[in-house]
Amino acid sequence: MHADLAGLTADPGVPKPDPLLVVDGVTRAFGGLVAVHVEHLEIQRGAITALIGPNGAGKSTLFNVLSGFDRADAGRWTFDGAPVTGRSAHRLARRGLVRTFQLTKTLGRLSVLENMKLAATGQRGERLVAGLLPPLWLGQERAIEQRADELLERFRLAHMRDEYAGTLSGGQRKLLEMARALMVRPTMVLLDEPMAGVNPALTQSLLSHITDLRDEGMTVCFVEHDMDVVMGISDWVVCMAEGEVVAEGPPRAVAQNPAVIDAYLGRHHDEPGTEYDDG
Repeated sequence: MHADLAGLTADPGVPKPDPLLVVDGVTRAFGGLVAVHVEHLEIQRGAITALIGPNGAGKSTLFNVLSGFDRADAGRWTFDGAPVTGRSAHRLARRGLVRTFQLTKTLGRLSVLENMKLAATGQRGERLVAGLLPPLWLGQERAIEQRADELLERFRLAHMRDEYAGTLSGGQRKLLEMARALMVRPTMVLLDEPMAGVNPALTQSLLSHITDLRDEGMTVCFVEHDMDVVMGISDWVVCMAEGEVVAEGPPRAVAQNPAVIDAYLGRHHDEPGTEYDDG
């Protein structure tokens, strides 16, 4: 466990010693369905936090709201001490909060390198006047390409540098999306089911990359259904059910929490005829 999390009580909304992301009263509804209603949640800086729960628990919706890809109906949240409620995704990325998606968002008809370079923020060559004057942006362009090549090497995609992103396998696209997220040198990364559809060999590579991010001081929060993955790399686990945080704590404590068992199995899972779907 992350040293700063040792000794904390395993209660929903427990305060953390050094939270990077703090969520208060965030609600998101679709018609009459309340998908997210999180009263209070803190994500510890420099730790790996897993967000678990059955299908429909509101995990991805919460990610979408916090990362600027959806709007909240109510509530507020801060990132690194600053209010960021309702900020757009690109503004949050500039602040250091980025995310990946369960379904990868590669631009298949651009090369792998071009996909990487597009993720860099504040590119002077994208401005109308500056774009007409190469001396104003060529140096930055070289630095961006160097950063992209370093990340492709790190994620073992350098040999695919000039290939169309559409030719990558599902696992390679996951690696590309994670590498692309790091182009902005983020403080925090939200990973939405990074292991979904990835073969066992690449799964181990992805796990290693995630723990490397933490070891480098980055904060990671990821949605995952595979409890072996959750137990293997998480410092802290948050469980959602029906849009609410029902439990949080160290991995083993959460796995044994009655509220978590109820969330996955249903309150009457011991009755005849009840089926269990782990999502």
